Amino acid sequence: MGTFSLPSPTSPAGKWLGFVTAVWVQSISGNNYTFSNYSDALKSLMALTQLQLNNLSVAKDIGKAFGILAGIASDRLPTPIILLIGCVEGFVGYGVQWLVVSGRIQPLPYWAMCVFLCMGGNSTTWMNTAILVTCMRNFRKNRGPVSGIMKGYVGLSTAIFTDICSALFSDDPASFLLMLTVVPFVVCLAAIAFLREIPPSSTASEEKEETKYFGIINVIAVVIAVYLLAFDVSGIHGRLISQIFAAVLLVLLASPLAVPIYLVLKDLARSPASEKLDVEGNAAREPLLLAEETVGVVVVVEEKKKAGERGAAVVEGKKKPAIGEDHTIWEALKTVEFGILFVSFLCGVGTGLAVMNNMGQMGLALGYVDVSIFVSLTSIWGFFGRILSGWVSEHFIRKAGTPRPIWNAASQILMAVGYVVMAMALPGSLYIGSAVVGICYGVRLAVTVPTASELFGLKYYGLIYNILILNLPLGSFLFSGLLAGFLYDSQATPTAGGGNTCIGAHCYRLVFVVMAIACVVGFGLDVLLAIRTKALYTKIHASRKSKKTAATS
Repeated sequence: MGTFSLPSPTSPAGKWLGFVTAVWVQSISGNNYTFSNYSDALKSLMALTQLQLNNLSVAKDIGKAFGILAGIASDRLPTPIILLIGCVEGFVGYGVQWLVVSGRIQPLPYWAMCVFLCMGGNSTTWMNTAILVTCMRNFRKNRGPVSGIMKGYVGLSTAIFTDICSALFSDDPASFLLMLTVVPFVVCLAAIAFLREIPPSSTASEEKEETKYFGIINVIAVVIAVYLLAFDVSGIHGRLISQIFAAVLLVLLASPLAVPIYLVLKDLARSPASEKLDVEGNAAREPLLLAEETVGVVVVVEEKKKAGERGAAVVEGKKKPAIGEDHTIWEALKTVEFGILFVSFLCGVGTGLAVMNNMGQMGLALGYVDVSIFVSLTSIWGFFGRILSGWVSEHFIRKAGTPRPIWNAASQILMAVGYVVMAMALPGSLYIGSAVVGICYGVRLAVTVPTASELFGLKYYGLIYNILILNLPLGSFLFSGLLAGFLYDSQATPTAGGGNTCIGAHCYRLVFVVMAIACVVGFGLDVLLAIRTKALYTKIHASRKSKKTAATS
C-alpha cells in the first residue's frame, strides 16, 4: 500500500479535486445576481431615482463586457493567474461597496460607485472563464453535464449567499456585502492551488467513470437545492435553527470532496508498480486541443474528406472551417449561426437580468415587505433549469442527435408565458413568475455554453464565450437600464428624500409585455438555429454511437 500525499493535479484524484474546487468557485461566483439584496440600501443612502439605481446595476453588468480581456488571457495565461486576477478585483469592488453601505466611509460620487460595481461585475468573468474553459477542456466528452453543474452552482450561489446572510445576519445589507467581499477571495485561493488544465479521458472506460462521478456531484447539488428551498418556504426561523442550517449547508457544499477522497484511497490500495505506470502515463505531454476532438473524431474527419473531394471549398489558399471545427473569433463572427445564437441569447438573458435586477422593486410595488425570498427562489429554480438542461440536452444528443438549441427554444416560449403571468399581477403571480424566469434563464445559460463549443470548437472558446457574455451587459442596459428604468419612473411619484417610488401592478406591467414579445422573437431564432445545426448534431450522435459500439465489441 502506498503512502499518503496530496494528489498530483495530473492524477485522476487531482483532476477531480480541481473540479471540486471549480464547483466551489461557481457556488460563490453568482454574486453578480444578488444586487436586489442591497439595492434598496444604496437607493436610500444615495437618494437615487429608480433610473439611477438601474443604471448602477447596468454598470455592474457592464463589467462583464470587459470579460473579453479574460477570454484573451485564457489562451495566454495559466488558470491560477486568471483566478487570482478575478478574486483580487472582486475583493476591491465589493469591498468598497461594503465600506459605503456599512457607513465606514461617506457615499462616493455616483460615477465612482459605477466604477466599483463594474469591477465587482468584471471579477466574475475572470473566475467563470478560468473555470469553464479549463473544465470543458479537461472533460470535453461530457460538456453538457459540466456546463449544467457549473452553471447550476452559479445559480445556487445567490440563494447560498442570501440564505446564509438571512440565517446569520438577519438580512443586513452591510453583512451581506462583507460576505461578497471575503468569501469569493478565500475560495478562489483554494482553486488556484488545485485546478489545472490536463489531458482529457482517452478511453471509453474513463468516460464511463467520469459520467458516474458527475452523477454523484449532480445528486449532491440537487440535495443542496432542495435543502435551500425547504429553508426558504418554511417561514421564519429562530437563531439556533438558522445557525444549524448554515452549518449543515457548509457540510453539503464540502461533500463533493468524497469523489477525490475515494480516488486517493483507491490509489493507495494499488501496488507501487502500477502506480508508477499511471503517473508516467498521466505525465505524457499530449496536445490539449486536437482539431479532431472538437465534436468527435469522426465528425471532423468526415468534413475533411468532403472538403478534399470538393476542392472548391478552398478559398484563397485557406479552407473555411465547417460548423463543428475550430473557429477563430473572426471566423465565428462571420457565420450566420453565431449571429442567430447571439441575438437569441440576448432575448433570453437580457430579459431575465431585468427581472433579477429589479426583483426588489417589483416585490415592493406589489406590496411585499420581504423580497429576499423572490431573489432566493429565482436562484434555486435557476439551478434546476441549469443542471437539468445540461443532462437532458446531452442525453438526447446521445440517444437521437437532437439539436441542443431546441431546448433554448423551449425555454424562451416558457419564459414568455412567465412574463405574461407576472404582468397579470394575480395573487401569487410573483412566486410563479420568479420560478419560471429562474428555470428558463438557467436553461439559456447551461445550454448555450456547450452549444458554442460544439459549433465553433474549443481552441478559441474562452474568447468566443466572453463575446457571447457581452449579452449580459447589453441586455441589462436595454431591458433593465432603459426599458424598466424609464417605464417605472414614468409611473412613480417623487419622495421627500429626492428619489421616487411606485406601488401597484401598473408599475411593471408594460415592461413584462415587451419582454414577453422579445422572448417570442428569441423562440423563433432558436428554432431556426436548431434546423440549421441538425446535420451537425446527427453527425455527433453517429460518432458517439459508433465509438460506443466499437468499445463494446
